[in-house]
Amino acid sequence: MKSVVSVVALVAAALLGSTAVRAADVEVIHWWTSGGEQAAVSVFAREFDALGGDKWVDTAIAGGENARSATLQRILGGDPPGAAQFNPGRQYEELIAGGMLLDLTDLANKEGWANFIRPASISEACLVDGHWWCVPVNIHSWNWAWASVPAFEKAGVELPTSFDDFLEKAPKLKEAGIIPFAIGGESWQINGAFGVIQTGLLGLDKREKIIKDKDLELAKAEMPAVFEKFRQFKQFSDEGSANRNWNDTTNLVVTDQAALQIMGDWARGEFGVAGEKAGVDYACLALPLDKPTVSTGGDIFLFPKQSDAAVEAAQLKMASMMVNPQVQALFNNAKGSMPIRDDVDMSLADDCMKRGLEIIKDPANIAVDAGRWQSNDTTGQMNDLVAQFWADDSMTAAAAAEQYVTILQNAD
Repeated sequence: MKSVVSVVALVAAALLGSTAVRAADVEVIHWWTSGGEQAAVSVFAREFDALGGDKWVDTAIAGGENARSATLQRILGGDPPGAAQFNPGRQYEELIAGGMLLDLTDLANKEGWANFIRPASISEACLVDGHWWCVPVNIHSWNWAWASVPAFEKAGVELPTSFDDFLEKAPKLKEAGIIPFAIGGESWQINGAFGVIQTGLLGLDKREKIIKDKDLELAKAEMPAVFEKFRQFKQFSDEGSANRNWNDTTNLVVTDQAALQIMGDWARGEFGVAGEKAGVDYACLALPLDKPTVSTGGDIFLFPKQSDAAVEAAQLKMASMMVNPQVQALFNNAKGSMPIRDDVDMSLADDCMKRGLEIIKDPANIAVDAGRWQSNDTTGQMNDLVAQFWADDSMTAAAAAEQYVTILQNAD
């Protein structure tokens, strides 16, 4: 750790042109409030404070949209935090264009970020026009299902091998008093599960043509079947889903009350906090089961510009700490995500992380997260549409697909 501290200190001093910069507090806004998320962010806070001098000041705001809105208000109001969590994509493009973020390029070049951050779609979220504007800290994939092994055993059925196989086994799970399909009530959860099913039915090529290239004719032809398949899952969900957060839904699987949840790999942190063991208490099923893929979502931290040289020096030290290989291993094992570098200590990884890292080795298995192509407004419209379809049985798959095409056609 001493070598890491000295390198970080030298880098910060060189970039600021001074070796006598006082210690500073760095306020960090994030939305990690569940048990697994708190365990993960605590790694960052602990490792940063251990470097000495500067202090991590934690500001947790429940809900990603709430945290991002608060950050933007603070920046635009002239009271920026020291660092803030965002998702990689288009959420912070206006901050870059407005010159409101600390340029991390000199630090990134000194440490060789471009040489170890992978895959390319991860670095592209922060490396814009030749400049580094943020730090990717993990790779999150939506393409997972989390299954309670005891729940399937109680119902006398094997773990599913496909979406259709699950739907065939779901009645037996229901008869055994188990919720076959657990889902929460937030629109982003519903649209996330929908997107996983969309990928499974269409494959990566058609998915990209629809979402990225806005192939409207292909969307008209393919999306009704996707909505229809998604509706088949609803009959096996439960009435309580309308008012439930994602981690409370995951807890139903952890406690064997529910059999299956489609949720990103951050759910793995909740199993870890509960002391559950992969392959024994729960199964992490990479989706689609016949040809698993990894979607390259995740989290990034950006650093708003400051007028205080001490805070800026601390920001650079924090950015360096976040990509340190040991910190990457500790943080991502707690978070349930995958590290953004492949030279980490794999002895810290559990079977689920190792499975994800194996899948991502082949570029053909990578599904770029839709948020890289769609604006916040378009994403919000998609969330609302899919949530409405889930809640309103009178809306036909054809009608939902028609609205989907309209949103796609007008997307910015």
